[in-house]
Amino acid sequence: MKYRPDFPGRFGSIEEARLHCQVFFGWDNDEHRHSGLGLHTAADVHYGLAEAVREKRAGVLDAAYAEHPERFARKPPEPPKIPEISWINRPDHPEEDAQQIPRNGASFRLTGSEIPGGGG
Repeated sequence: MKYRPDFPGRFGSIEEARLHCQVFFGWDNDEHRHSGLGLHTAADVHYGLAEAVREKRAGVLDAAYAEHPERFARKPPEPPKIPEISWINRPDHPEEDAQQIPRNGASFRLTGSEIPGGGG
């Protein structure tokens, strides 16, 4: 978001920041075709519409290939696949970075409580 050309160095107010984010996220979710999502919008993937869009694209590409196969190198074109999983920042070891839930949810220092069987 902050690397986009229209991102200001500073916002004049919280209202200005909220308006900027409202416009940006509307565009990012509903209009921008993400390369990591097979050139689909985030909304199409989220709401299960991406496969229908992909099939329609495949039909257009098939027709283009049938009309002018010389324009395509080696084989008929295919629309990008829809990934099963996508990440914003993929962890190096996702299985290790999973959220850990503590076995004992209370801190003795904060609550003065004792951990059953823990001698805390």
